[in-house]
Amino acid sequence: MTQKKSNIVLIGMPASGKSTLGVQLAKWLSMGFMDTDLLVQARAGESMQTFQDRDGQDAYQTLECDTVKSVVCQNCVIATGGSAVYCESAMQHLKSIARIIFLDVPLDEIKRRIGDFSERGVVIKPGMTLADLYEERRPLYLKHADTVIDCAAKTADDLLAEIRASDRC
Repeated sequence: MTQKKSNIVLIGMPASGKSTLGVQLAKWLSMGFMDTDLLVQARAGESMQTFQDRDGQDAYQTLECDTVKSVVCQNCVIATGGSAVYCESAMQHLKSIARIIFLDVPLDEIKRRIGDFSERGVVIKPGMTLADLYEERRPLYLKHADTVIDCAAKTADDLLAEIRASDRC
């Protein structure tokens, strides 16, 4: 018999609601909350964008990967950075300690929410559009997800109820 994992990990594009829903979900389920973007920033000692501007995306992704692999907790909701899915070993670590939920938000909604992402710390290669990034990352999110939540035209309460219901399966 397999033991039910006590953690929930939220993955998805920048502005998909991982941190916002994660805090609400943690409160609703009486769990702790952890945001790996904040852990990365704490390790870097500066914002994600400042770190990337100075040290480059490769250095940032190495820091993010190492940070995510160091996560140890129980009974927590963990919101990851959108680029965490690029690190296979980090995703395998998260899968070993948690159920992974992909918040699948349509590209048009991501564009509306994110606006100008140049100061947000988004890991995006020079010359890539947000649509390019979406097409590159979505298959990775699907690959690693235990559960996919279709976030199109749903309220936060709807999404929280759906995530909570999926936890009973």
